[in-house]
Amino acid sequence: MVIKTFHEAGFDILALIDQNSETQIEIIPAHGALLHAFKVKRNGEIINLIDSYSSIDDLKGNLHESFKSVKLSPFACRIKDASYQWEGATYSIAKTIAPGNAIHGLLYDAVFSVKQQHADEQHATVTLEYRFKAEDTGYPFSYDCLATYTLRPSNELEVTTEVINRSDVSIPLMDGWHPYFSTGTPVDDLVLTFASKEIVEFDAKLIPTGNVLPYTEFVHGKSLAGVELDNSFVLDFIQPQPLATLHDPVKNINIAFFPGKNYPILQVYIPPHRNSIAVENLSGAPNAFNNGLGLVTLAAGESRTFDTKIKITV
Repeated sequence: MVIKTFHEAGFDILALIDQNSETQIEIIPAHGALLHAFKVKRNGEIINLIDSYSSIDDLKGNLHESFKSVKLSPFACRIKDASYQWEGATYSIAKTIAPGNAIHGLLYDAVFSVKQQHADEQHATVTLEYRFKAEDTGYPFSYDCLATYTLRPSNELEVTTEVINRSDVSIPLMDGWHPYFSTGTPVDDLVLTFASKEIVEFDAKLIPTGNVLPYTEFVHGKSLAGVELDNSFVLDFIQPQPLATLHDPVKNINIAFFPGKNYPILQVYIPPHRNSIAVENLSGAPNAFNNGLGLVTLAAGESRTFDTKIKITV
């Protein structure tokens, strides 16, 4: 395997390449450590299973609406009214997409640097780093975020995030990632399966109420025809991996998800155009800073690792 860099459509792209299968992972460090492409060979043709931005202008115009495939840290999804309490103090997130609307963290447009990279016969891996230094008045804490992408044989991508608390106090933390997948087939023709017995209850503004409800509709697979989703599900780790699969029966493409136990929440979102679907591994539910559902407390100097794996079969 090899690692290459190139410039395309305004992006500086770092690519992990399996020369045997021609599988290629493309990452854009300078824009939220974004996963730009997961290219695999099918019937002699290279296809990209990630719905990304077509150009730098596309990203600049649409990032704050879609947040496609970027790193979500130190929180994911929404914080109600952009405000939360932590250790007796109240904080208001300054970085919002509209007044009072804080979503998907503070690093989605951060410029990550390449900390290390390595390629050999068995894998190609790159670690990207962003050192957050109390840059938001609503999150006055310092931490390092290290996102590692590793390509292995058989179209397997491992995504690992390590967060290191560089503050001298404990910090609240939620980790996630926001990949959009597309097989080229409309979402209505796809089948989604995931191991979950519970759904996080949302209010009318898509904020969790703090309750979880019984829910098993996707345990044995379900067609997405006409289904609208912007929901969080509690994964059942008693079940065997993969804990989720997205299947295209038209092209016989299967995308399998193998989240680690530090990612107990599966968030699924189908955008209105219904040409792609976001399948997100999260460490907690939306608004975790307020409802505590999956909220991580990271002590001073402590680190925490979150990992997931995606495997493509064509």
